[in-house]
Amino acid sequence: MTALYLASTSPARRKILSDIGLTAALLTPDVDEEQATKEMSGDKSAPGVALHLAKLKAESVLSPSVAGLVIGGDSVFEFQDELFGKPHEPEVARARWRAMRGQSGVLHSGLWVIDHTNGVHQGGRGVVASATLHFSATVTDDEIEAYVASGEPLKVAGAFTLDGLGAAFIDRVEGDPYAVVGMSASALRSLILELGHDYHSLWNHQL
Repeated sequence: MTALYLASTSPARRKILSDIGLTAALLTPDVDEEQATKEMSGDKSAPGVALHLAKLKAESVLSPSVAGLVIGGDSVFEFQDELFGKPHEPEVARARWRAMRGQSGVLHSGLWVIDHTNGVHQGGRGVVASATLHFSATVTDDEIEAYVASGEPLKVAGAFTLDGLGAAFIDRVEGDPYAVVGMSASALRSLILELGHDYHSLWNHQL
């Protein structure tokens, strides 16, 4: 069976793979997201940035010992014509949530898969899945303070999650919910098929 590698430190992406019956070796990508975005010469739209970073992350872990399909992912949140990655700092997350409540934005999830079977680059494919999120207008300042203090929003694009504490502050999602969590399952299948591999043969049959 073809081996899978996930070039990501995201617990959400690891869980998605597990939930859909896939097992991947975990590799830590070596990409400075902010610097890589600044150095981009092409499409600097939110989808363009998400796909570019996903590709860089997948490429950064390649070596002759990595023999299989390599998956890279990245997410960018587009809100009022601004691009939001991870806030990192509590004051940034706090300001974003005060601006987002009662509003909506689009989460763009970039996905890049490289066919590196036999330890040789045999091609790559990428796609962006997007979803619109509508945030509750009733989120209070106290709730924002408590959410930021939890640490959850500091290391995720847009300062929110759909599979954690932040879910209660999101009224509805239009589009692929897996894209919001971190990686579109349907997009992953499509890319694997485009690269000439049978998706169902990758299922963990020990489930």
